[in-house]
Amino acid sequence: MERAELQRRARRWVVKVGSALVSGDGAGLAGEALDAWTAQIARLTAEGREVVVVSSGAVAVGMARLGWRERPRALHRLQAAAAVGQGGLAEAWESRMRRHGRHTAQVLLTHEDLADRRRYLNARSTLRTLLELGVVPVVNENDTVAVDEIRFGDNDTLAALVANLVEADLLVILTDQAGLHTADPRLDPRAALVPEAEAGDPALERMAGAGAGRLGRGGMLTKVRAAARAARSGTSTLIADGRLPEVLGRIATGEPLGTLLHARQGRLAARKQWLAGQLQVRGRLVLDDGAVEALRRHGRSLLPVGVRAVEGDFARGELVACVDGNGREVARGLVNYSAEEARRILGLPSDRIESVLGYVDEPELIHRDDLVLT
Repeated sequence: MERAELQRRARRWVVKVGSALVSGDGAGLAGEALDAWTAQIARLTAEGREVVVVSSGAVAVGMARLGWRERPRALHRLQAAAAVGQGGLAEAWESRMRRHGRHTAQVLLTHEDLADRRRYLNARSTLRTLLELGVVPVVNENDTVAVDEIRFGDNDTLAALVANLVEADLLVILTDQAGLHTADPRLDPRAALVPEAEAGDPALERMAGAGAGRLGRGGMLTKVRAAARAARSGTSTLIADGRLPEVLGRIATGEPLGTLLHARQGRLAARKQWLAGQLQVRGRLVLDDGAVEALRRHGRSLLPVGVRAVEGDFARGELVACVDGNGREVARGLVNYSAEEARRILGLPSDRIESVLGYVDEPELIHRDDLVLT
């Protein structure tokens, strides 16, 4: 699909706004910018589009309120800053959307909400119901209770997972850069804007580098990786400068702003979307070349006979990664046997499972319906 048509036809959007934009680069809430974005979102919804906002800024707003100039490293101080800033951030979005006759709903997520199948489905149902009611969900990570150093890693990743969750047509990442460049434009004056590319292209990560801003955890690299993650469920990603006048409305009309990273594949089945989006796996299965070929080329289930090694400690029904002999991930899926059982049957044909374990649950270690290529 051509770029302009894709942007015009996108009905369900996830719009992620970065910390530097929301917090006025650390000066507190950027009121005028929030006024502009909420007015644009209201117009999009009036046109029949559905919008989910993923708003960074809780920690940054908390830092401003506490008078801190540098982002703390200690987890308890990060959580304290998030607790101070979260309420103000939510109220800022709600009060401004209310001026346009729209309500917002604060949705705080942790990784466990999306890693657990039941909680994932509950979160999806809630977000879809809010959209049906004409409410604009404002999503953030629940920084005040999340662990693993405040956990998804960045809100770009969270936005990609939310796009997966609601089956968005378009993920828009608003940042303080014009888009992805061939090099860091702050360091290389010859850097050129990349107008379009395919999400997941390894060359994009080399262009993006690893730099992050003073307030946020991300950087262009996390945005490129988020686009690759969103593309797994058929969502294209547009990275644009959130300071541009009427940036969202102009995107909706098909104007070629920023960088559009296309999702080339169609939507996965809902269950496979969930599998593709998970960040944490409980273990790894090392496959032989024949099993890799069966999965990649023929879309088959994973049988014990094709497994060379079992790594980690996992229970039946948990998510595991399938890797080739060089450690490269091929697929991930929900395993039918525990790690202990898998070690006992690896390399064996399926008709030997019962004689080894004393029972047979499924002939496959991972059924193809519970497996997604990565």
